[in-house]
Amino acid sequence: MASDSKKNKDGKSDKVKDGGKTDEVKQAWAKAESLIEKGEAEQALKVLRESWGEKGANVTQTWRLAGDAKAHLAREAGPGAKRLWKEAIKHYESGLKLSPTDKQTRRSLNSLRSEMDSKGIRGSIGITLWSDGSPTFAGVLAITMSLLLILVAIKYMPTLLAEPTEYDAMIEIELYPEAAARHVESFKLHAEQGNYDGVEFHRIIDEFMVQGGDIEGMRGSGGYAAKWYGYCSGTLKSSSDACDYTEYTLPDEANSGLSHSPGMLSMAKTSAAHTGGSQFFFVDKDSNPTNLDGVHTIFGYAVSGQWNGVSVTGVDVIEHLSRLPTDGQDYPSDKVPTIVSMEVDGDTVRMYINLD
Repeated sequence: MASDSKKNKDGKSDKVKDGGKTDEVKQAWAKAESLIEKGEAEQALKVLRESWGEKGANVTQTWRLAGDAKAHLAREAGPGAKRLWKEAIKHYESGLKLSPTDKQTRRSLNSLRSEMDSKGIRGSIGITLWSDGSPTFAGVLAITMSLLLILVAIKYMPTLLAEPTEYDAMIEIELYPEAAARHVESFKLHAEQGNYDGVEFHRIIDEFMVQGGDIEGMRGSGGYAAKWYGYCSGTLKSSSDACDYTEYTLPDEANSGLSHSPGMLSMAKTSAAHTGGSQFFFVDKDSNPTNLDGVHTIFGYAVSGQWNGVSVTGVDVIEHLSRLPTDGQDYPSDKVPTIVSMEVDGDTVRMYINLD
């Protein structure tokens, strides 16, 4: 197939072929696979992260290689590192969602699940119901039970139609790429990659703001940009190799003219310039911290939401969160708001939250 050339947003020429995948993506696959074979799984993940924003990166092969790298790290860490094992499973499953018939990914997923079973690693990993397009023994039992449940459900259909939500709250966010393109891109990439799943709102101050997004330590000490934007911990560098990916930070985009009014989504950072990473905060109702204008980058707004199944405004959800009891360090002391998942639809993101 003939290749086409076009200019990307950085002015570089990308050769596009094979269904829209760039040469950069294919090179990233080859490099990541080689690094995994050498046992350098962390470096392989770094290569895949850096290629994520390229055209054609969000495909099964990328997720499968990410799963291979996580599985390697899990084996090195041992049975006690349940999070790594579960992340590997999640990456394989993400690949299969894009291509359910991909046999290589399916085999890798089933093999890892079998390995986990043999090591007694359970966590929240489910039972394998299908393998290579056919139901397993457990799958046949599940189908039979499902049919029996359907017969029972018919009798109670009116009650079943009132489906309970799987989350306590939801915030629908409108992002502002025209005001803060890099912040929006990084936020969406973290959301798409599931990096915010399971992350807590660790700082709550009523009539001021609610803050979360620490994808490393949960309590506000960590978090990094989703890809390389030229800065390591706020310092401009010439190459992404100048620091570990956990030190990637965002260049400030705070001079957009937007103001920190109720419902605004803004990037948390240190007092130094260009130190935003993954942490963010929502401005609370009746709060107007104008001292943050021009310092912290505003990149979205909470347009609507839900609280305990009731449709409300986005600001209302933020206000409910801000009123949760906290300790002397502004950390939730009773129910901890935790992000269940995030759904990206263009420049709209829906954030689903549980109160654990």
